[in-house]
Amino acid sequence: MKPAAFEYVVAKSIEQAVATLAQAGGEAKILAGGQSLVPMLNFRLLRPAILVDINRIPGLAFIEDAGDAVKIGALTRHHQLETSPVIAKHFPALSYAMTHVAHLAIRNRGTIGGSLSHADPAAELPMMALLLGAKLHIISGKGKRTVKAREFFRDALTVDLAEDELLTEIHLPKLPPQTGWGFEEVARRAGDFALAAVAATITISGGAMKEARIALTGVGPTPVRASEAEALLVGRKPEAKLMARAIEAVRAAIEPETDLHASSDYRRQLARALAGRALAVALQRAGAT
Repeated sequence: MKPAAFEYVVAKSIEQAVATLAQAGGEAKILAGGQSLVPMLNFRLLRPAILVDINRIPGLAFIEDAGDAVKIGALTRHHQLETSPVIAKHFPALSYAMTHVAHLAIRNRGTIGGSLSHADPAAELPMMALLLGAKLHIISGKGKRTVKAREFFRDALTVDLAEDELLTEIHLPKLPPQTGWGFEEVARRAGDFALAAVAATITISGGAMKEARIALTGVGPTPVRASEAEALLVGRKPEAKLMARAIEAVRAAIEPETDLHASSDYRRQLARALAGRALAVALQRAGAT
């Protein structure tokens, strides 16, 4: 199929992009990598009156070490995240997660801003943004604002982004020293969306778990943090019985729906197994075992 007719605007600046969005009155869509948008246009799931291409706006594709955080421009491609030495140094879990995103041709065009704004329920980047405590910087003709990842994802394909707003930067606070990570995913084929995926970080201090983060995707309309499981671990030594309780808490925290790809119970059991693997590897990398 072919998309319905639309006006095509090439924005040369952020100001021009947000002005066009405002003038369109909700009838415009942003074109970044286009890896999700274009198929939806072709199937006529979306029929925007205007397509605003932001690919020629300078200064929106970068990865910058900013001291206590890493700043990432919204137009940064998936493959740049996958291969960046800065990301590999400070967020190796993110580097590894990117290898699970679709295929290389997709990663060469898809953008971090596009993936977060699209918010597919089984995508890796929203989960990683939630895990890493990302802060999303947003601009419109009315001004700028910052939204935490945990408040950004509202429902399947629904985020805290108004029709006249543009996501411009993502800031990732650096992790504490002696933090280990784990990432586990199951998909039907390499490059497919996850049936379930779990990412975890654990920070060890004095033999105890000073901080624990566990995030999941593919198990609900939005990515989720297993906050009860995290609370069980913080301040405790990583003993086998405690870790088993935390893994069960991860399983109990989710209520996946049954669809044509997998049943709810299968996804729940899968999340439990993946959480166990991710936590074990995170502990090992943190030097706890």
